[in-house]
Amino acid sequence: MKALVWHGKEDVRYESVDDPEIEDGRDAIIKVTSCAICGSDLHLFHNFIPGMKPGDVLGHEAVGEVVEVGKDNKALKAGDRVVIPFTIFCGDCDQCRRGNYSVCQRSNRNKEMAEKVFGHATAGLFGYTQLTGGYDGGQAEYLRVPFADTTHLKVNDSTLSDEQLLPLADVFPTGWQAAAQCDIEPTDTVAIWGGGAVGQFAVRSAILLGARQVICIERVPERLEMAVAGGAIGINPDTESVTERLTELTGGLGPDKCIDAVGMEAHETTTFDSMLDRALQLSLMATDRAHVLREIFYHCRPAGIVSIPGVYGGIIDKLNFGMAMQKALTFKMGQTHVARWLPHLLRLVEEGKIDPSFVVTHQKPLEDGPGMYRTFRNKQDGCIKTILKPGETRKQEKTDERSDLVGAL
Repeated sequence: MKALVWHGKEDVRYESVDDPEIEDGRDAIIKVTSCAICGSDLHLFHNFIPGMKPGDVLGHEAVGEVVEVGKDNKALKAGDRVVIPFTIFCGDCDQCRRGNYSVCQRSNRNKEMAEKVFGHATAGLFGYTQLTGGYDGGQAEYLRVPFADTTHLKVNDSTLSDEQLLPLADVFPTGWQAAAQCDIEPTDTVAIWGGGAVGQFAVRSAILLGARQVICIERVPERLEMAVAGGAIGINPDTESVTERLTELTGGLGPDKCIDAVGMEAHETTTFDSMLDRALQLSLMATDRAHVLREIFYHCRPAGIVSIPGVYGGIIDKLNFGMAMQKALTFKMGQTHVARWLPHLLRLVEEGKIDPSFVVTHQKPLEDGPGMYRTFRNKQDGCIKTILKPGETRKQEKTDERSDLVGAL
C-alpha cells in the first residue's frame, strides 16, 4: 500500500509500505477514505518530538471502512464506517474506566521506553513516535487499529461526509476538551491563543458551553477571520497590543479562562523571549518555545484556569512559574481523552448544531501529502486544515475539477 513515511527532519515521503495485518483478536483493518495533517504532525516534521525513526508511517486522524476484524472483535464487522480516534485505548484498565483514555495503561506497547522518559507510560497513539507505541499512522491507504473493539466511533448516518466526520478523530474533541476543562461559567471571558484547527474548535466549543465572551489571539489573517466568523473577538498581535486589548475587553481584570492552542512551536519572533527560545533550541538547551505560556501566565485573571491542549514535547526555559503560583492559577492539560467526548459531539453534528467541515481549507490526494506538509508549515494559501484522500490521484482530481467546470457551464 501507499503511505506518508517519516525519514528524518523535514523529510516526508509518499512511498510503498507493507500492508497491515491482523495481529491480535481485538484488531481491525480499516480502508482509509480520508485522513488529515495536524499541527501536531508538524512537531514530528521538524523532529522536535523524540522517538521517531525512519520508516514510521505518519498520521493520527482517519475515517474509513472496516475491511477485516480479529476473531475476538464483536463490536465491528466488515463494511462498518468508522472514525478512528488518535488515542488507542483498551477500555478495561483503571484509567480507561475513569474516562482517562489518553493515559490508558495497556495500549502503549513500548511501555518501558515511555516510563524512562515520562516516569509513567501514557496511551498508545497512532503515527506518533516510538514513545507512544510506535504504531503506524493513518496517512495511508489502510490502517491496523489495535483494541479496535473500543478504539472507534461507528457512524450510522450515511448523510454525513468524511469532511464532517474527520475532525472528530482529533481536532474537534481536542478543542472541546480544552474548553470543557475551563469549567466555563456564563460570566466568563475565555481567551484562546492560536487559531489553527484546535483553536477554531476551542472558540466554538467555548461559545457552545456558554462563555459570555470569547477572544482569539492569532497573527495569521485567514485564521483570525475564521475565528471571528465563529463568534470570537479577534486580536492580531502584529497590529495591536495584546495587553491593551485584553485590559480593555475585561475591564482590567484579565480573562477568567485561558487556552493555549499553540503549544511548543510558538511563532512569535519579535520579542526578546521568543528570540531567546530559538537560540536555546539551536544550542540544544531547550526543546520548546513557550512564548504563549508566558503571555497566559501574565494575562490570566488571578485564580483563573489555564487549559493546555497545545502539545509540548520536552524542556522549557525562562518560564516564570512563580508568577503562576502567586496568582493561584489552575492548570489542566494533556492529550485528549477523545472517546470521552465523541458520543456527545457526534450528536451535535447530527443535530446540525455544528458542522465541523468549516475548518477544511484544502483537499488533496494522499500523494500530495509531502508538499502539503510544507504548505501547512509555511501557512501558505490560507491553509488551516488539509484532508488527504488515499483513493484519489492527481489525474483523478484534475478530471473531477474539469467535470465540475463543465457542470457549472
